[in-house]
Amino acid sequence: MRCSVIILNWNGVDWLRRFLPSVIGHTQVADCEIVVADNGSTDDSVQMLRQSFPEVRLMLFDRNYGFAEGYNKAIEAVDAEYVVLLNSDVEVTDHWLTTLLDFADAHPDAAAFQPKVLSWKSKEAGDRQVIFEHAGAAGGYIDVLGYPFCRGRLLSHVEADHGQYDNPVPIFWATGACMLIRTDVYRREGGLDPRYFAHMEEIDLCWRLACRGYELWCVPQSTIYHVGGGALGYENPQKTYLNFRNSLLTLYKNLPLRRLIWLLPCRFLLDMVAAAQMLLSRHPQNSKAVLKARRDYHRLRHTYRQIRRQNLKLAIHDIPKTIANRSIIFDYYILRKKA
Repeated sequence: MRCSVIILNWNGVDWLRRFLPSVIGHTQVADCEIVVADNGSTDDSVQMLRQSFPEVRLMLFDRNYGFAEGYNKAIEAVDAEYVVLLNSDVEVTDHWLTTLLDFADAHPDAAAFQPKVLSWKSKEAGDRQVIFEHAGAAGGYIDVLGYPFCRGRLLSHVEADHGQYDNPVPIFWATGACMLIRTDVYRREGGLDPRYFAHMEEIDLCWRLACRGYELWCVPQSTIYHVGGGALGYENPQKTYLNFRNSLLTLYKNLPLRRLIWLLPCRFLLDMVAAAQMLLSRHPQNSKAVLKARRDYHRLRHTYRQIRRQNLKLAIHDIPKTIANRSIIFDYYILRKKA
């Protein structure tokens, strides 16, 4: 089979009912299957899928394995040249998949690809210019301190899309909201880290791929609309916890000592500033989540020593060239840059 489009679902019956028809209608690819891997949902997802979308292949897991391990299990069970990791809260557009596949076929040295990701909420609101969506926008990068950003999104600021990023470009990370990846590469390079559960797992995978010599691309001629925050809202303490903890683990797993030795103290100071700011802005649970994330990072770090050694051993580039030589914190708060 050429491609499996895999939607990982957990209690997302409303998202599936709304957005699955667009995936079925616009996935005009021969020898392609659409798979919904259900992560032990307790809502009516499975019954609805069986009744309303019998053409979709349904995988049933016994419990919620999270985003990372859930996708690992699903991808292990398909037989396709390419797989697409697609969120359940995504509306796709005409030729979204054929565009990505054609580009992938023409770039055999590249491992993973993402489309342009626009805000579904902005489109539904009838905005004159639709804005980019936070998770991926027009291609993901990471700054010198390990903070992710995108073309079209810097921290919480997102730009309107007026074609300024319509050129395909190499990127550092491709969004987990919609990522096309070669199945053999995904499996050979270890897939997503199951201990992450969710958040930052695609950045960790893409970092591994970039260090091992693979290219990653954003292909803006393919467009999707993403709701965002469908599983956990942007200010949810659990989301804050996973983002901060997994960010630190990703740095530890992938960076050489000469970079870690000064970066980790910087991140400690910045994390403390973030926790204080959350407390002062009346988000005490988020502030506690940052402190818990740092504690659990230190508790887990020793379990990643062997993985870190393996990553550094297999790395062709210990500092990939797509890591930006700038600080988005400095740019945003001191220089007042928004792009």
